[in-house]
Amino acid sequence: MTKPFAITLNVGSSLANKTGSWRTYRPEYIKRMPPCNNACPAGEDTQGWLYHAESGDYEAAWRHLTQDNPMPAVMGRVCYHPCEGACNRGQLDSAVGINSVERFLGDEAIKLGWKFDKPAKETGKRILVVGAGPSGLSAAYQLRRMGHQVVIFEAGPLAGGMMRFGIPKYRLPREVLEAEVQRIVDTGVELRLNTKVDSILDTMKEEKFDASFLAVGAHIAKRTAIPAAESAKILDAVSVLRSMEGEDKPLLGRRVVVYGGGNTAIDMARTAKRLGAEEAIIVYRRTRDKMPAHDFEVEEALQEGVLMRWLSTIKHVGEGAIQVEKMELDEHGKPVPTGEFDTLEADSVILALGQDVDLGLLNGVPDLTFEDGVVKVGDNMMTGHAGIFAGGDMVPSDRTVTVGIGHGKLAARHINAWLNGTTYIKPPKAELANYEKLNPWYYTDADKTVRPMLDIIRRQSTFDEVQGGLHEDNALFEARRCLSCGNCFECDNCYGVCPDNAVIKLGAGKGFEFNYDYCKGCGVCVEECPCGAIKMEAEST
Repeated sequence: MTKPFAITLNVGSSLANKTGSWRTYRPEYIKRMPPCNNACPAGEDTQGWLYHAESGDYEAAWRHLTQDNPMPAVMGRVCYHPCEGACNRGQLDSAVGINSVERFLGDEAIKLGWKFDKPAKETGKRILVVGAGPSGLSAAYQLRRMGHQVVIFEAGPLAGGMMRFGIPKYRLPREVLEAEVQRIVDTGVELRLNTKVDSILDTMKEEKFDASFLAVGAHIAKRTAIPAAESAKILDAVSVLRSMEGEDKPLLGRRVVVYGGGNTAIDMARTAKRLGAEEAIIVYRRTRDKMPAHDFEVEEALQEGVLMRWLSTIKHVGEGAIQVEKMELDEHGKPVPTGEFDTLEADSVILALGQDVDLGLLNGVPDLTFEDGVVKVGDNMMTGHAGIFAGGDMVPSDRTVTVGIGHGKLAARHINAWLNGTTYIKPPKAELANYEKLNPWYYTDADKTVRPMLDIIRRQSTFDEVQGGLHEDNALFEARRCLSCGNCFECDNCYGVCPDNAVIKLGAGKGFEFNYDYCKGCGVCVEECPCGAIKMEAEST
């Protein structure tokens, strides 16, 4: 029997049902750059490792994280977490505690003995890394993963650089630092302590290195000309903090004045309190809001009893006292002297005015360019001399552990490419997933988990770690606060709201695709996607 004309065609192939034929815009699944990833100086795939953490697979999260940063337990303590400042969740309730979860993963790895994999094959290339600070250790780790032989020359008696000699134990326990350094060494990196490089060219030639990465830390304290009595006790913060690693602790007296406004000044004043100073006063020539130290560090110092003298400068250091001139701001906000003076009692004055790098190892190296006490490098992290790369404190940049680790990773990629006669090209950045691209009404309010702090009495009198970490339950909760900005997490919203059933599920972990034969381009999926992973694009004509 012949079917009526109206049903002679299969429904699925009926031209009448292909409602996408008059569409002018089409939705497309895209991957946007999460703002946390974009803000990380170490280049971590923050959203990527949080995805594993929120599923409870902490080792997978740690392994994903350490592809970019080999020291998460350290970074979870000392990084100033610009990722959290950029986090979109901060505009909803409060930023995801990325740094807290990173520390949790790093501590889990130490507790459970997770190790890095050895390289699959050896290249036979030898690379010298000068300096065992964050940048040098990061470069050594990445180069070793690529199969190169890596030797670190460290002038000091212990590895860690400014992480050890510039960051006090109450912020970074030494057993944490040592565990993460040892894990890098265990991959086959050779570490030579008490080995200073006097001439980089001679060292490379004598030991037949194919390339070098210079990561000497800023260990030389800047000085300033302050009139002082012969008996005045004037020290520098770098030397005092460095001496804290020895058996004999420095004797600073009951009244300590620290001159400067950076994080080193804050660390020095807090250290002085722990060494028994009844008064630790920071003298700074500008106001608090202009202080280069991070505000939360300033707040913690104030809680511990550190005193602050804003808009003040030291004019003379005598025996047991200093003369301070008051400053005021002019119409441009610049501090200018007032001619008014105060006297402060002080058993010692500690200068925390910044640090310089010893560039002596570069003497005689041709084709180098220097600027403001550091060496200039190209986009490929190489100096003007072929085969000599540099990063961290040695190049123009912010001087933080996170920046140093990022430099080491980037330099390793460029060194590897240079050794292979190629050029490393950074992949292009995707469009940023800013807050306006999200649909935040889908997310439940969930307040940030605050890390516990040591009580004030112990903070003032011991070098016990000030800030505690998360435990598994609240680390899992914190990871799950991630909004997955710009990247599909398979919530099924698009699948559920599509009026044309044009969304096809590809299976767990595989995402979705559109059947454009039936998609009208109405944009409902875009409007209802929580994380901004769908974009409307004009149809090509």
